[in-house]
Amino acid sequence: MRKLIIFAVIGFLAQLIDGSLGMAYGVTSSSLLLTFGIAPAIASASVHLSEVVTTAASGISHIKFGNVDRQAVKKLIIPGSIGAFVGACFLSNLPGDAVKPYISLFLLTLGIYVLFRFLFRCNQGSEKKSINLSRKQSISLGFIAGFADATGGGGWGPITTPVLLSKKGTSARKVVGTVDTSEFAIAVSASIGFLISLGWKEVNWFWVIVLMLGGIIAAPIAAWLVKRLPSHLLGVLVGGFIILTNAQTLLNAWSINDLWIPIIYVSILIVWTGTIIFAVRNNKKHVNS
Repeated sequence: MRKLIIFAVIGFLAQLIDGSLGMAYGVTSSSLLLTFGIAPAIASASVHLSEVVTTAASGISHIKFGNVDRQAVKKLIIPGSIGAFVGACFLSNLPGDAVKPYISLFLLTLGIYVLFRFLFRCNQGSEKKSINLSRKQSISLGFIAGFADATGGGGWGPITTPVLLSKKGTSARKVVGTVDTSEFAIAVSASIGFLISLGWKEVNWFWVIVLMLGGIIAAPIAAWLVKRLPSHLLGVLVGGFIILTNAQTLLNAWSINDLWIPIIYVSILIVWTGTIIFAVRNNKKHVNS
């Protein structure tokens, strides 16, 4: 019973973060399963199977609150699904850990850019109603993000969200909603790939169902928060979270002295909190002027 509650809470928190910031369900859930000694392929399979339901609930919620660019979703789901299926089928033969630091370094740089771009932007009239995503961009971005998602247990949001937010005039609300909605197709494709590679018996359905239940409860709450939060504040929150999650990957990869790790995390959190306070005050000053 205790494990049931823990997994349900993790599923809830993971989906609340993912649905609000466009990333972290796979990373959070996979990290939990790996701490229990679960093999990477089985952990990733369990997470993706639970995501089939949680992403569906999240997508429906985001569509209901008007957080989705449907054209961008259509452009991303086909290359993303192909990348996820390929990644799931060949997970055991891929050197994912070798390339992770380089991807994280790139995403951390994008996170810094996203944070500061939204930090000083208060004029919401300059936002575009749709995400300006070309077919060529969607193919490369979708395939790479889908592939990374299946091989790493989470990567669709951490890659697509910062890349789309880095585009000039993009609405943070539309990006988060679009990424979460398109993730349903990626979760389905990855799950099919895992079931072909591993078989039904290798999946722990108890974990899958419990993670699903927590995620379903959190999905509409997260979509409502995205609708209500000002775009500049949402952008700063997402940018800071991108920096925090990728800093963790880099610290692990670079074998930083254990004494420095908490100092680095605290420093990031202090700066992130400061930018949130600045964004709120800056926006109030802009509204009152």
